[in-house]
Amino acid sequence: MPYTPEQFAEMSEKLGAVKGEIGKFIVGQQEAVEFSLYAILADGHALLEGLPGLGKTMLIRTISEVLDLSFSRIQFTPDLMPSDITGTSILERGAEGTQRFVFKEGPIFSQMVLADEINRATPKTQSALLEAMGEKTVTVLGETRKMARPFFVLATQNPIEMEGTYPLPEAQMDRFLCKILLPYPTKAELKEIMKRTTGSNSIAIQKVMGTEEIMEAQEMVKEVVVADEMIDYAIDLVAATQDKSGSADEWSKYVQYGSGPRGLQSIIRLAKARALVAGRFHVSIADIKTVAKPALRHRILINYEGEAEGVDVDGLIAKLLEEVRQGASVR
Repeated sequence: MPYTPEQFAEMSEKLGAVKGEIGKFIVGQQEAVEFSLYAILADGHALLEGLPGLGKTMLIRTISEVLDLSFSRIQFTPDLMPSDITGTSILERGAEGTQRFVFKEGPIFSQMVLADEINRATPKTQSALLEAMGEKTVTVLGETRKMARPFFVLATQNPIEMEGTYPLPEAQMDRFLCKILLPYPTKAELKEIMKRTTGSNSIAIQKVMGTEEIMEAQEMVKEVVVADEMIDYAIDLVAATQDKSGSADEWSKYVQYGSGPRGLQSIIRLAKARALVAGRFHVSIADIKTVAKPALRHRILINYEGEAEGVDVDGLIAKLLEEVRQGASVR
């Protein structure tokens, strides 16, 4: 159904209240808050990378409380089994002595799931989560079960501890709508964190939206208009990551693999979500530029030469944004 500008403005106001409520508890981490919200609105999933103790668990738990969604946390370890995530059927004895198999749901059946340190689990266990993310279903003992709606997975990785881990293959990384980086807090933010967490005052989180409103917001995101000119610009950005001719300046020689169609889809979906949060029913060039790094940083693979030179993926995307002009292709 078509939505009016008034409805977009009203939804934008609600989403602004959501961000404000999250900000009462979470200090700083503006990009993490915004893009987690964009990913939910775009009906996607996010990969969060940051050092321990930066509030990854608190962030997703706070979002779930503000949005009044069920929450579960899965701590990934090498001995975690797929059934620990999806659940399993157990034999249950009835009152009359009869026996039957009853399915006990695992933590994946929550609306918001924090997959903590996803790279510590074995590929078999990772694939159980990735099926739920991609298909919105879980298959247990040949029976397919649908996930709750809305369904959002925030997976975390620790960038400094790689020993004994199972890094996600590029094809599986591609399933995440965006990759969010958590920077270390500033001195002012550290001071504010101490005030909020070591004092006697407790912060009460208010529920701002519910399941029905979130699903309505997801439908409104789909209705956001994207002009052909904006689509062409996003296509040029994605195509530039695949350019091997050197026409995209010096940095192209450091790229082993660039982004594919999912990268383009992610840019458009995140840009639409950002437009809705801003109260607009059309995507602007600023929306596409803002979401480009989170949408593409895990879809560009640096080659050995680039790694030896210390080339940074975000730096490459920044150069790409400088060189690719609206209305002109680098190809």
